[in-house]
Amino acid sequence: MYTATAILIIMFAALFAAFCLLVAVLVYFELRNTNIPPGVANPGKLRMIHCMYVGTSVVGQILERLGLCHQMNFTRWFRCFIMARKGPVPHGLHIKDLTFSGVPVRVYEPTSASGEKKRGLVYFHGGGWMFGCIGDYDEVCQYISLESDTTVVSVGYRLAPEHRYPAHLDDCEVVTRHFLSIAATEFGVDPRRVAVGGDSAGANLAAALCQRLLKTQDGHLPSPCPQVLIYPALQMADFHLPSYQQNHSVPILFRGRAVFYFLQYLNGNTSVSQQLLEGKHVPAELKLHYKKWLDPDNLPPQFRKGARSPPVISSHDADVYHIIKQGLDPEISPLLAEDDVLHLMPPTFILTCEFDVLRDDGILFQKRLKNVGVDVVGEHLSDGFHGIISFFNQGWMAFQSSQRGMDSIVRYVKTL
Repeated sequence: MYTATAILIIMFAALFAAFCLLVAVLVYFELRNTNIPPGVANPGKLRMIHCMYVGTSVVGQILERLGLCHQMNFTRWFRCFIMARKGPVPHGLHIKDLTFSGVPVRVYEPTSASGEKKRGLVYFHGGGWMFGCIGDYDEVCQYISLESDTTVVSVGYRLAPEHRYPAHLDDCEVVTRHFLSIAATEFGVDPRRVAVGGDSAGANLAAALCQRLLKTQDGHLPSPCPQVLIYPALQMADFHLPSYQQNHSVPILFRGRAVFYFLQYLNGNTSVSQQLLEGKHVPAELKLHYKKWLDPDNLPPQFRKGARSPPVISSHDADVYHIIKQGLDPEISPLLAEDDVLHLMPPTFILTCEFDVLRDDGILFQKRLKNVGVDVVGEHLSDGFHGIISFFNQGWMAFQSSQRGMDSIVRYVKTL
């Protein structure tokens, strides 16, 4: 009996060791394609976090091939396990989980007495439209709420691949409309001082939502006051901007993954990813139309250093264009909205990071908004990378730049 038990233990240990070795080898080969520039905040820590993310993805793939669970479910579970640590509610804050028009939300209410109605912020989390949850952003929303004396509503919108556009945006709209309708009576918030905001994919949703609400005003509800956009993803027309070239393999968001996430949000047809990366998805006449907004010459000189001219594409792939055509609509690519729409946008805060493929989206959006007369406040983290705000107050994963970024957000929200 003892011999059989020992053999089983040895077999299990051997299988576990082989599993770990397989994961280590796959992670190693993945990391060979990674570039962490010397100017990035705490490069060693970023490399460790990236290893953890890659390892999670690899383990998820193996478990899915073994038929034990779906890779997506495992990755979401692990990210929530790491990021969504449930701690005690900070003094001065009341937190409750509710449902607005069928969408789960978490409301953060400061308990401090005030002689006037408070400001509000409806927040949409990041995660490439596929990952993320309310719990992941507890620390972010708590800090904004406490430090700026603002009621924050964090939205648990639907995710891809289970749901495609416009499900995410529809959820954000119904929550925002619901909150605006009850802000004064149920939360003591002035509906004229409610902003929308988010990071990455969530910032995309916030920008698209502001444009949608302006087009559907009915006079019964005020439009959101400012939009707070944290390293926003704003267009899928050009993946050759300097920031896409300079940071193509910098964690946490690679150039290829940005394309993958956009397509998952749009319709799930990722078979055309390579054509998008090569720029074959946009007809010549549309490229000419977008050039006045996406031309790298519109960027400040320091952001154009080392960038190559985009490849000259003599013709586009009509089939690919048909597949992604809706992705060029401003509801998915808010940066591509016409001037007569953008000049109606509310005041805007945009945070960008130097080592982020999406950096130029945010900088070009700032320029476009300023050109049409919108008040814009920009904040640039010179040592920041994509996703840095989500690590705010996350123990060993926290970065000093996360604090600087959060403080700049709080300063802006206080001006509402």
